[in-house]
Amino acid sequence: MVDRAGTGARAGRPRDAHLDAAILDSTMAVLGKVGYKHLTIGEVATRAGTTKPALYRRWASQQELVLAALARQLGGIEAPDTDCTLCDLHESISVFVDAFHRLPPNVLAPLLADCAGHDDLRTAFMTTLFEPPRAAVRQTLRGAIARGDLRPDLNLDLAVDLLASLVYYRALFGHAPLTGADIGDAVETLLRGIAVDYDTLLAHSLAQSSPSAAHGRHEPHA
Repeated sequence: MVDRAGTGARAGRPRDAHLDAAILDSTMAVLGKVGYKHLTIGEVATRAGTTKPALYRRWASQQELVLAALARQLGGIEAPDTDCTLCDLHESISVFVDAFHRLPPNVLAPLLADCAGHDDLRTAFMTTLFEPPRAAVRQTLRGAIARGDLRPDLNLDLAVDLLASLVYYRALFGHAPLTGADIGDAVETLLRGIAVDYDTLLAHSLAQSSPSAAHGRHEPHA
């Protein structure tokens, strides 16, 4: 299992937490400046005021270092729980999108390509960057099933994939920003297929008087 706070960290003598933080901060600074493809361990070490050997004593590879830095940048991701299925799904996808917006551009796609040929790195990539926001969406869907808002026979993993794939695609290929209206459309499209009674869910969300729930535009279809 990958530790998100110290992805790929190596065992050994006690770590200097201040130096660890400096290295991860330096990694994010270099990523923001030159992207993943042009990042070098030497530049990261220089910015952090340390040496390449000291860095490699902590992380075995450049990929592991970058994963650790990105995991730290993402921080914790919590599933919303307002007892309003439409509100919570919209918010959980928004949290998903916001998480990836905290990462520098030109990082995810080349990093994934770099990790794809190595089973351990690919697993670390998925566990570190993709699974935490997916878990938040999954928890939201489970809550909706427990409330009786979604069909009890719902294929949970498939529903998560349908919602998450939109975020992944935009994050990896970046052809267009994912707006609140896009999220609202995606949630509505999915819920009309899996909800017990979508229009009742919509009426409940509108009654919450929440901007994220009402979306400012969706109305029950005739």
